[in-house]
Amino acid sequence: MISMGNVWDRTAEFLSDNLGSVMPLALLAIFVPAVISGNFSELQQGAGTGLALGLGIGSLVLALVGFWGQLAITALALDPSLARAAGATATRRFPAALLVMIVILAAMLVAILPVPVILAVAGVDLTAAMRSGAMPGIPSSAGLWIFLYLLILFPLILWAMARLAVALPALVDEGLALGAIGRSWTLTRGATWRIVGVLLLYVVVSTVANLAATTAFGAIMYLVAGRGEDGLSLATVLTTIVGGAVATGFTVLAAAFTAKLFEALRARSGAAAAR
Repeated sequence: MISMGNVWDRTAEFLSDNLGSVMPLALLAIFVPAVISGNFSELQQGAGTGLALGLGIGSLVLALVGFWGQLAITALALDPSLARAAGATATRRFPAALLVMIVILAAMLVAILPVPVILAVAGVDLTAAMRSGAMPGIPSSAGLWIFLYLLILFPLILWAMARLAVALPALVDEGLALGAIGRSWTLTRGATWRIVGVLLLYVVVSTVANLAATTAFGAIMYLVAGRGEDGLSLATVLTTIVGGAVATGFTVLAAAFTAKLFEALRARSGAAAAR
């Protein structure tokens, strides 16, 4: 049995001992892309088709850079002696990691697929809704079925996320590709519900912190500096900077924690095999 308290302690110890190596990665690969992407979202309001497409592609590229940064932090947490070489490890494992994430996202899309099917059967014009960008009217009967389906789906997704929590650390440390999914599934057996508890705590705390940073701080900034006519203003930029800082902190924490969780689960597995 693993102790989540011990995992948190090892995570905190790693971050405090390796702050000089973590900060450049966090700032350049996670914080800067997050801030720029946040401002891209504001610029997309009222943008023409060409500009909107360009901003969308730019946001995708920035998201990939941020994902690379998470891999680099993970590699560093698994082996602090890597220091600057963590970036090279992240680059080497990036294609495999991207493949794993695409497979996981595809599985989630398949799981969500019944929702648009229910809407289509109920007569909702999904094509028109996508063109207008407005929320379509949902018949009460379809709304009930969607609610019941999501009520069942949410805990299943949470459980699956817990079972896949250490897929990326396994991929980085053990040189796996799609096999990292099975490796994570095996390692997390018997610890799933403790991981679910940590996931819920993380979601709640990060959401509250992000809302405080973007909503509360943003409201104050808009009152002081005003909002630009095109959706981008000094207040918007400052709000995205604060929001990006908060998001970066939680992203680094999550990457380091899952790396230390992977080490604890692997040690548990090795001890069980030795008995």
